[in-house]
Amino acid sequence: MSTDMEVVSVLQYLDNKSILVIGAAGFLANIFLEKILRVAPNVKKLYLLLRASDGKSASQRFNDEILGKDLYKVVKEKYGLNLNHLISEKLTIVNGDICLEDLGLQDSDLTHEMVRELDAIVNLAATTKFDERYDVALGINTLGALNVLNFTKRCAKVKILVHVSTAYVCGEKSGLIMETQYRMGETLNGTTGLLDIDNEKKLVQEKLDHLRAAETPPETITQSMKDLGRTRAKMYGWPNTYVFTKAMGEMIVGEKRENISLVLIRPSIITSTFKEPFPGWTEGIRTIDSLAVGYGKGKLTCFLTDVNAISDVIPADMVVNSILVSMAAQAGREKAIIYHVGSSLRNPLKNEIFPQVAYRYFTNKPWITKEGRPVCVRNIEILSSMSSFHRYMAIHYSIPLKGLGLVNMILFKLLEKKVRDFDRKINFVLRLVDLYQPYLFFYGIFDDTNTTNLQRMVLKTGAEAEMFYFDPKIINWEDYLVNTHIPGLVKYVF
Repeated sequence: MSTDMEVVSVLQYLDNKSILVIGAAGFLANIFLEKILRVAPNVKKLYLLLRASDGKSASQRFNDEILGKDLYKVVKEKYGLNLNHLISEKLTIVNGDICLEDLGLQDSDLTHEMVRELDAIVNLAATTKFDERYDVALGINTLGALNVLNFTKRCAKVKILVHVSTAYVCGEKSGLIMETQYRMGETLNGTTGLLDIDNEKKLVQEKLDHLRAAETPPETITQSMKDLGRTRAKMYGWPNTYVFTKAMGEMIVGEKRENISLVLIRPSIITSTFKEPFPGWTEGIRTIDSLAVGYGKGKLTCFLTDVNAISDVIPADMVVNSILVSMAAQAGREKAIIYHVGSSLRNPLKNEIFPQVAYRYFTNKPWITKEGRPVCVRNIEILSSMSSFHRYMAIHYSIPLKGLGLVNMILFKLLEKKVRDFDRKINFVLRLVDLYQPYLFFYGIFDDTNTTNLQRMVLKTGAEAEMFYFDPKIINWEDYLVNTHIPGLVKYVF
């Protein structure tokens, strides 16, 4: 066995390898796939597990939802007409579902081929909604992780399983958070011996059966499942369903891995690409981004955060590079190792920069309304605690709402809709704040000793150091936010 500090070549590792990518339609998975196609065309096979949905087969989804993305423009330029040939030779689309045992694989020939040929499995499937239904989040983030592990055990020569988790499985801890594994059933608030994943599964099933037997309307079932998730998470000390089910997913694979080499990647808040395939690629709306854009559109007048706290963000391409290097480094080691991929320790980003950066960007390039008018942004009011937020809401919204309610009564309910809309807007803001509060006032710093050691293993000479960068110290935050991240949001998301 070699020492931990040897040097690895990612390109050499990828050469002639067969890799199964699970959750292949997601944001990170696409950047992962694009990177391999672009820099490692000697890979043997990439199997992409996709769920058929809305009457579309998995391969239709691949062609419509994946290859059509702007993300692939660089790889299209690189290979030109040869890209189609490369794709038909290297990619196999697999119809399946992480929530089902055996990943819902129906094609037995293809299954046998994978069981025989696979060298690596990368699980990027997750539902990242904070307030997801508990049955859905448990199915994908927790039990799905177990289904992937069980399939891995069937594969004759898989040397590495990468499970992508999240740094926020730590809940609302403060101080230095280490790269350590959760023990099965461990809780964040010390309620010992109570967290039992089988029990959670049973609880969900009983609740669903009960609701369906009573012919409960679908939207009530959805709400009930969301509430159950939040209740269970908070009962054990996690702030939301997402991080709770991700923590249980880690527990399951950690406990049951046997001798499988396991990498747990824990990224912090993932933002748009720093450099590759081009700067600023992003999709979907992520946590902080909804706030930035709300401000640009003139809808957000106050921002709730502790300006002295740190937000741990990391560009998506750096996360993907860390995954690729970890595969080369850990394949065949038969150990489990955790990597925190973030910036709070090496290059901390203070929250105070967000309002400044947003103001700078949107005064320079104002948001243009549908009517073609530029939105004029003002310096934003910073509320630095929950109590100051509740005061602000009371003065600006709740008191006017009560007044509006009174006027409505006097006018014989002519304003009913206005009152309802106003009420809905307030509740929307309050819900958002409730969900995001653990991140807006987060005081943890993620230790990244393992990740820093991993960086040192990339060949410093030659092309690979350039190719597989993930050192957060190379980022100038203000420059990245103003010139890469916000323009990317405006271009690709809105």
